[in-house]
Amino acid sequence: MMELTNAQRAQILIEALPNIQEYTGKIIVIKYGGNAMKNEELKRAVMGDLVLLSLIGVRVVLVHGGGPEITDMLARVGKKSEFVDGLRVTDAESIEIVQMVLAGKVNKSLVGLIGEAGGRAIGLCGLDGKMIEAKPMDERLGFVGDITSVNITPITDLLEKGYIPVVSTVGCDDKGNVYNINADTAASAIAGKLKAESLLTMTDIAGLMRDTSDPSTLISKLNVSEVPQLISEGVISGGMIPKVECCVEAIRRGVSKVFVIDGRVPHSILIELLTDEGLGTMFLGG
Repeated sequence: MMELTNAQRAQILIEALPNIQEYTGKIIVIKYGGNAMKNEELKRAVMGDLVLLSLIGVRVVLVHGGGPEITDMLARVGKKSEFVDGLRVTDAESIEIVQMVLAGKVNKSLVGLIGEAGGRAIGLCGLDGKMIEAKPMDERLGFVGDITSVNITPITDLLEKGYIPVVSTVGCDDKGNVYNINADTAASAIAGKLKAESLLTMTDIAGLMRDTSDPSTLISKLNVSEVPQLISEGVISGGMIPKVECCVEAIRRGVSKVFVIDGRVPHSILIELLTDEGLGTMFLGG
């Protein structure tokens, strides 16, 4: 790797200054999942990015899933993972494992890594303060929830005290039932309720491309009004449709900008937010 001179390092910081000024004091929500969660080196890089943003005054909220970890734990107890329309079928036994993995193992490991990187984080789940209330989405899915309300008070209380809230996506209802909530859906709802400046969704692809086999066809900027046409053309298809719909919904709820970025790229969050070039797809209203 080429060594940078001190002058080059200083120039990089100067060029980032307008972007830093744009986000200082603002809320950004990071939806974290995919390969970036499975690779320990990448995971540490992501947590370091969050700490850096927090130190320059950005109010960071991390919303995470944990699908691979849930699948692994279910396999350990002899349960096969089943999916309907991309959502995990979650019976009464499975939801206990989902809660244990998401709100326990995954959530606390991320909190610990942020601490190791010099940051201050506190883990939350949707049950805390009834932050995420839900109802059954589809009887075929069991305890998979459709969000009915979001209470952001636990999150804003932590932000005001200088912590990074780390939110695992399980929800509840008035009867005490626990629900597995899709992380993209939860991040969109939370970002909208917070009126966040930006929502960044970390995925396993470079962004939205007109031809998935050709990285040069990356769509770097997209107005949400263009989405229906791209779906009808097949540019947005399969598993990308619900992800993009969550991006559109976040914009409609008041988020200024939504990004789909490649979580496999080290420091992709910083590249997207603090450089003019960026690296993923940015959704805007209009």
